[in-house]
Amino acid sequence: MISWWLIPVVALLSFALTAGLRRYALARSIIDVPNARSSHSVPTPRGGGVAIVLAFLLALPILGWAQIVPYSVLIAVGGAGGLIAVIGFMDDHGHIAARWRLLGHFVAAAWALYWLGGLPEVGVFGIAVDLGLAGGVLAAFYLVWMLNLYNFMDGIDGIASLEAICACFGACMLYWLSGHEGLVWLPLLLAMAVAGFLFWNFPPARIFMGDAGSGFLGMVLGGLSIQAAWVSSQLLWAWLILLGVFIVDATFTLIRRLLRGDKVYEAHRSHAYQFASRRFGTHLPVTLAVAALNLFWLLPVALCVVLLGLDGTWGLILAYVPLVALAVKFHAGELERVSVD
Repeated sequence: MISWWLIPVVALLSFALTAGLRRYALARSIIDVPNARSSHSVPTPRGGGVAIVLAFLLALPILGWAQIVPYSVLIAVGGAGGLIAVIGFMDDHGHIAARWRLLGHFVAAAWALYWLGGLPEVGVFGIAVDLGLAGGVLAAFYLVWMLNLYNFMDGIDGIASLEAICACFGACMLYWLSGHEGLVWLPLLLAMAVAGFLFWNFPPARIFMGDAGSGFLGMVLGGLSIQAAWVSSQLLWAWLILLGVFIVDATFTLIRRLLRGDKVYEAHRSHAYQFASRRFGTHLPVTLAVAALNLFWLLPVALCVVLLGLDGTWGLILAYVPLVALAVKFHAGELERVSVD
């Protein structure tokens, strides 16, 4: 059995790599300069999310060698996440046309689903639904949306890091309490890799995650939810609940902008969390509020789904209703000239 020493090592490695990447970004002038679409006001180096990628990926061979996680899962998560990180890293250092980025995203999603076995049968309102090939297509779009929405939501200091940590620790608790301890390692090590980076990204951030890190997190978290679905349909619903803050804000905002006819691929500041950060004049209360929503609302609902037999679909609806209300309250997807009252 692998020693628990790997947990602090991953966090310390991520911490040290982030420090090095910060110096590298400053030396190469890889800086996010504030503009009219920015949620920050101070030029800040970016690309620190590469530390999360490296710290997590370097731990995967050890998990395979110790036979803690099946090689198919490691190949799925590591391969897809690694490809997304490379695409994001290249985009951080230059520019990749949107169509080629999207093609790479779907290739990564297909890779992950191939090694994970596609989308299994899922319980919906108590009915077992097996979509077959259509389920695989749906899962591919889900993974691509997850990695893109994570990129969209990485707009203020610490928010993407704390969301990943809360979701991963929440999943670990669910796995442990439901008797699926073998699933704990990947989300636990991912949380540790993010924690090492968070030291440098906590408000006020000294380095940003960048597309390499945010896209990687979205893909890996999505992949972990598909892995969990093969163990229990309720665990898939639990993951969707735990990631509810990001899913609801990003999806609600996208739908509103689509209905208004906006060019959704253009940068904007109309997510609920961005309106909220402008209202409070600082990022910290919004980032902490997201963590509080995860710990005191979404995690308890997920626990009810996994441990108390609450139907996952109803649990998802229950969890999302107040999140949609918050999205409306903070004008998610509205024109940016709207002032929050």
